[in-house]
Amino acid sequence: MSDKYKEAGVDLEAGYESVRRIKNHVERTKVKGMIDSLGAFGGMFDLSVLDIKEPVLVSGTDGVGTKLMLAFEMDKHDTIGQDVVAMCVNDIIVQGAQPLYFLDYIAVGKNYPEQIEMIVKGVADGCVQAGCALIGGETAEMPAMYQDGHYDIAGFTVGVVEKSKLLTGDRVKEGDVLIGLPSSGVHSNGFSLVRKIIKDNNLSLEEKYENLPKSLGEMLLEPTRIYVKTVLEILKDTDIHAMSHITGGGFYENIPRIIPKGLGVVIDATKIVKLPIYKFLEEKANMPVDEMYNVFNMGIAYIFVVPSEDQEKLMAKLTELNEKAVVLGTVQKGDGVTLTW
Repeated sequence: MSDKYKEAGVDLEAGYESVRRIKNHVERTKVKGMIDSLGAFGGMFDLSVLDIKEPVLVSGTDGVGTKLMLAFEMDKHDTIGQDVVAMCVNDIIVQGAQPLYFLDYIAVGKNYPEQIEMIVKGVADGCVQAGCALIGGETAEMPAMYQDGHYDIAGFTVGVVEKSKLLTGDRVKEGDVLIGLPSSGVHSNGFSLVRKIIKDNNLSLEEKYENLPKSLGEMLLEPTRIYVKTVLEILKDTDIHAMSHITGGGFYENIPRIIPKGLGVVIDATKIVKLPIYKFLEEKANMPVDEMYNVFNMGIAYIFVVPSEDQEKLMAKLTELNEKAVVLGTVQKGDGVTLTW
């Protein structure tokens, strides 16, 4: 090993130990088409084994933002990897794509193999839930860039969809119905505001406040829900016109991305079961409720747009899948998103 490199703050042996520790987690994510390439210069996937005539590849990349700051404060790193997988795969399934593989990038101030293992465990957990393979990644030790114990993580995923089944939102029409799936919590958006609320109100992550079932920190670090299996099951036999993942920008920015020009949506916000964490944050933030819907998912983080005649069929199918789905509203002439209370 290089002693001089170690003196500069980079421990090659710790890097090798991290790779040894994560091998078992990578092994758990094997899927059809994955080529064992851990340690190779590039991750590989055999697209020819899939029964797709006209494959369209759909890709997505994302991170988890300042949610990481709470993970550092609580020294909890085993779920943040699921967050980064979720943020990527939940985006590409909107186009109808099945996630195939995932790569992660972790930049650290100092390489602690136990910490790296916990992070990658979360990534592997997310990949298992999404049915995609973890085929590669990178861990970079950069002591001049990050504090000791701090890190950043980003992910990249590729999925595939038959060209004839690609969803772009062009089929959305007036009268279509919006049906939402519940979130697991704040997911991974709006944490700069969350942290400001914590600071302004002198809140403790360790404390279990009234009406919260767990400590504030545990509520906020609840991992982002992954919708892949439910969505792919629905797409098998349901006519879906479009889908939306409610991430940064909340309802007001994400839903219009799938609605054609000249159309808008009207949503009955009373149908949304506001999660305890959102009731808590809204009270502490003292901000208008419509502004909350412009930042957070508020309890609904995935939306189907379906022809009105297929509404009952979709709701029945979602009930079979143990989903607590809710009919939110309709597509109407106009533009943007209108929330009613």
